[in-house]
Amino acid sequence: MPHAFVWLGLLTAAAAVATWRARHYALRGNLLDQPGERRSHSVATPRGGGIAIVAVVLAAGAFLALRPSAGALWLGFLPGFLIVAGIGWWDDHRPLSPWLRLGVQGIAALALAAGAWGESGQVGPAVLAFGIAMVLVNVWNFMDGINGLAASQAALAALAFSTLLTDGWHWLALAVLAGCLGFLPFNFPKARIFLGDVGSGALGFALAGLVVAAALASPPGRLPVLLLPLTAFLVDAGFTLLERMLRGEPWWTPHVSHIYQMGARRYGHTSVTVIYAAFGGVTLLLTCALSQATLGVALAVTIAAYGVGGALWFSLRRGWRG
Repeated sequence: MPHAFVWLGLLTAAAAVATWRARHYALRGNLLDQPGERRSHSVATPRGGGIAIVAVVLAAGAFLALRPSAGALWLGFLPGFLIVAGIGWWDDHRPLSPWLRLGVQGIAALALAAGAWGESGQVGPAVLAFGIAMVLVNVWNFMDGINGLAASQAALAALAFSTLLTDGWHWLALAVLAGCLGFLPFNFPKARIFLGDVGSGALGFALAGLVVAAALASPPGRLPVLLLPLTAFLVDAGFTLLERMLRGEPWWTPHVSHIYQMGARRYGHTSVTVIYAAFGGVTLLLTCALSQATLGVALAVTIAAYGVGGALWFSLRRGWRG
C-alpha cells in the first residue's frame, strides 16, 4: 500500500506539471476551442491538456512493460495507445476527417487485438480487444463535452479496474488514475484547459487495455463485472447514438443531445459531473463487492445496473425535453 501511494503521488504531480505546461503551449499556439451551437462551453478554452495524461501513462507503461513477467498484451497496448494519442494530437492541431481518425483507431485496435491473441492464444480475447477499443475510444470522445466529466469517469473506472488487476496492469490502472487526478484541477470545476482529442481518445484506449487485461486474468464469473465501471458512459453514449441513427442524423458530427449536455444547460457543468461521479462511485463499490461473485450474481447485478441507467436516461430525456 505505501508503494501505491508513492506511485500515485509521483505520477499525479508529474501529470499536474505536464498539464500546466500543455496549457501554456496551447495558449502560445492558439489551440483554442471556440464556443458554438454544438459546444457546451461559453468562452474560448485551450485544448490538448490530455497530452499530460498520455505522457504519464506512456512512461509508466513503458517502465512496466520492461519487467521479465510482462506478456504479449503490452506489445499491443503501448503501440496502440501511442497511435490513438498521436492521431488525437494531430486532430487537436489540424482537424481531420472523422473517417481518417476512425481508420487509424482501427489500426490501434488491431494492435491491441494482436496483443490479446498473443497473450491468450485464442481468438475470443482478440475480438473483445478490437471491439472494446473501438467502442471506448469513441465513447470517451463523445462524452468529453463538459468540465471534468470524461477525466473523472476515467479516474473512477481506472480505480475500479485496479481492484481487479494484479502485477503490472494494476500499476498501469493506478497510472491512469494519477494522470486524471493531475489533470482534473485544471479542468474542474472551472476549465482552464480541455482534454482535447489526444486525451479523450487515449483515455478510452487505456481503459480498453485494462478491460482486456482484466478479462484475461479473470475467472468467467467475473467477466460481466468488467462492464460495471463503464455503465454511465455506455448508457448515455449508446442510447444517444442509437437515437441519432434512427432519426437519420449524421451521428459522427458534434452535437449537444447527450443527457449530460442537456443537464449541463439546465443545472451547470459542476452539478452534472458530480451526479455522474456519484453514479460512478456506486458502480465502483459494486465492482469491488462482486470481485468473487458467481457468474449468475455478477450478470444479474450488471444487467440491473444497466437497466437503472437506461431507465434514468429515458426518464430524463423525456422530462428535459418538455
